[in-house]
Amino acid sequence: MTSTRPVLRASGLCKTFGSGAALVRAVDGVDLDVAPGETVGIMGPSGCGKSTLLHLLGGLERPSAGAIDLAGDPVNGISERALAHLRRTAIGFVFQGFYLMDELTAIENVELPGLLAGRSPKAARTRARELLEQVGLADRTGFLPSALSGGQRQRVAIARALINQPMIVLADEPTGNLDSSATVEVLRLFESLHESGQTLVIVTHEQRVAATADRLISMRDGAFVDETRMTGGSRGDLAKLIGLGGE
Repeated sequence: MTSTRPVLRASGLCKTFGSGAALVRAVDGVDLDVAPGETVGIMGPSGCGKSTLLHLLGGLERPSAGAIDLAGDPVNGISERALAHLRRTAIGFVFQGFYLMDELTAIENVELPGLLAGRSPKAARTRARELLEQVGLADRTGFLPSALSGGQRQRVAIARALINQPMIVLADEPTGNLDSSATVEVLRLFESLHESGQTLVIVTHEQRVAATADRLISMRDGAFVDETRMTGGSRGDLAKLIGLGGE
C-alpha cells in the first residue's frame, strides 16, 4: 500500500427508516476507513444492516446522517447526476442476484458500463474481452446469461464491475446464490483481485469470505461490534482449510 489516505472513509454514518415508535436504525453510527489495496469483509446475520451500509457506501442510497469521502472527496451533497457518474466510473458493484441483462451476451454485459462511461465501442470491447479472459470465461464471451451456470454469471458480473477500473469494488453477498463449488471459484477470483491490489469491501454471512479479507468486521443491529485483522499466516491457513490454495 503506497498511500496513507483511505480510498473510502465513512464517519458517523446513519440510515433510518420510519419515525417515532416505528423508527428503524438500519445503520447506526458507523465509522470505516478502507485503505488502498485492502480487502474488508463485513459479516453479520440477515437484517443487521450490512447491505444497507454497502448501498450507502456506493451511493445507491443517501445517508440520514454522517459523511462519506471517496479518495478524499466528499460524496455527501453532490447532485444525483454527479453521484451517478461516480458510481459508473469509480465504484464497481457485485450483487448476490448478478443483475445481468438477459438479452445481452456475456461480453455485451461487461462492456455496457464502459460504453455508458464514455469508452469507445472498440475500447470497451477490448477491455471486456480481457476481463472475461481474466475471470476464466474466454470461451463464453458470446453466451447469454441463461446459458451460463451461477458461478459463471457471477464471474461475468465481477468482470463488469471492473470494466472502468474502479477505485473500489463493493460486493453484496456475492456467493449467496451459489453452490459450494461455485463459491470457491468466486472466492479464488476475489483472492486474485486482492493480490493485484484491487480495493474491496465484501459483505457476507459466510465465514469463508475470511480467506480473502485483511480485516473482518462484525455487524449487528446496524453497528460495528467487533473487528479482527487477519495476518498473512492466518489468511493462508484459512485459505488452505477451505481449498483456496496452498498444499
